[in-house]
Amino acid sequence: MGAVLVVFSVMPSLSIRSGTGYRHSQYYDPPPGSAHTSRMDRQELGAFLRSRRERLRPQDVGLPSGPRRRTPGLRREEIAVLAHISTEYYVRLEQGRAPRPSGEVLAGIAAALRLTDAESDHLHVLAGTAPARTRLHRRDVRPSILALLDRLPQTAGLVISAAFEVLAWNDLAAALMEDFAVLAPEDRNLARRAFLGAERAEATLYGISDTAEFRHQVVMQLHATLARYPTDPAVTGLVDELRNTSPDFARLWEQHDVQAAPMLTKIFRHPVVGQITVDCDSLSLTDRDQHLVLYSAPPGSPGAEALALLNVLGAQASDYLR
Repeated sequence: MGAVLVVFSVMPSLSIRSGTGYRHSQYYDPPPGSAHTSRMDRQELGAFLRSRRERLRPQDVGLPSGPRRRTPGLRREEIAVLAHISTEYYVRLEQGRAPRPSGEVLAGIAAALRLTDAESDHLHVLAGTAPARTRLHRRDVRPSILALLDRLPQTAGLVISAAFEVLAWNDLAAALMEDFAVLAPEDRNLARRAFLGAERAEATLYGISDTAEFRHQVVMQLHATLARYPTDPAVTGLVDELRNTSPDFARLWEQHDVQAAPMLTKIFRHPVVGQITVDCDSLSLTDRDQHLVLYSAPPGSPGAEALALLNVLGAQASDYLR
């Protein structure tokens, strides 16, 4: 009939006694004080696994496609075989009903689903096997970073929190994008401005040519942020607001992507100086889970000349952006 039957067996090398019998150690919730450092988000983990499975094709993992596949992607039993775990346990994982998997099981699932390094890290965060952060994401910027922003007169720089809040900026960033000082703190959130700041979904943000790509990047990074800070009201509130009020955000959110492609260049269409092509560098400030974003241009280039003109115009250029 064209169907392929794969038979396998799992030989548990170690079992643990529970109150109702024996359970394989790979699938057993660890006792308090174990190496696991954060809670397991069962529902989000299941949704993430399902989204990754549905993106795989049989030929991606060396299996025949077969004539009768009613749903996209691989079957659950195929992933279980590739990961060397039972189909029943994998099904329960996708349904959000399984106990916490071990690192060995997660590694097998990551290999079976062909996850990237970023996706594999996200998998461990959702499973609660990654080191836990503090309950709230940080908004205080290191004084040395604030001083650095002021020492970059030819570079537009700003510091972004894990929830896309603009925490600090220099004068050139204000002239290039907008004067964040005149905005209320909640209005300095780039995720909110990208999805809710314009009447049309295709409208650009700050005149950048890749606004659609930036929106996708925002969703991907917020997925990872929510996994790291699942009880932070600022993070959960932002995600809920965007999912409930922006159809575009809700659509992208359901894709469960977590790895953003680097944005190496960016084109701004500024109302005063016109088109500006700049290099875009995002530097991770790991101690506070923040990013330093820098927009610069090679000396002598049209982009550098435009940034120099904005530097001279200063606050006057910001007035045109309001």
